[in-house]
Amino acid sequence: MDTLTLTYWQRRHLERQLHPTHDARVYRRTLAVLEIADGEPVASVARRLRVTPRAVYHWVATYGRDHAPDALPDRDRSGRPRLLTPSDRELLRELLGCSPQEMGYFAAQWTVPLLRGHLTRRTGRPFSDDTLRRELQRLSYTWKRSRCTLDPDPEFGGKKEEHPAPDPAIAST
Repeated sequence: MDTLTLTYWQRRHLERQLHPTHDARVYRRTLAVLEIADGEPVASVARRLRVTPRAVYHWVATYGRDHAPDALPDRDRSGRPRLLTPSDRELLRELLGCSPQEMGYFAAQWTVPLLRGHLTRRTGRPFSDDTLRRELQRLSYTWKRSRCTLDPDPEFGGKKEEHPAPDPAIAST
């Protein structure tokens, strides 16, 4: 690999990118390019940054094409596709619209394990609890613990009695 030579302004742009970044990957790549330009061997830079030498060569080559610091950050990636199909999502919405008792379960509310078991039986595909929680969050569902409230006692009238006033004779002694 040829040595990387930076002009004053190229080095300045890289250093300017290095300081305010909060992305560890961008920081590591920018630092690697700066150290290689300072004459450090690729192997020692790779060891210090805990990456392979091949990664350092790739970063330097990527920067060296246009000498643009904008080439070092990650590009957007599509990511892993969602496991729930649109029909699975529709089934989940239908389940959330009814009570688990209507479906034959002895439960007052849907829980994630109960939803997971029902969806697995209906679709034939297993889903994790985390997958369902993410989907529930996308659907703007939140879970709140149910609270039992009792009707007021009819004999008591539903009102609390006030504490009796203190006896002045006892209070003065």
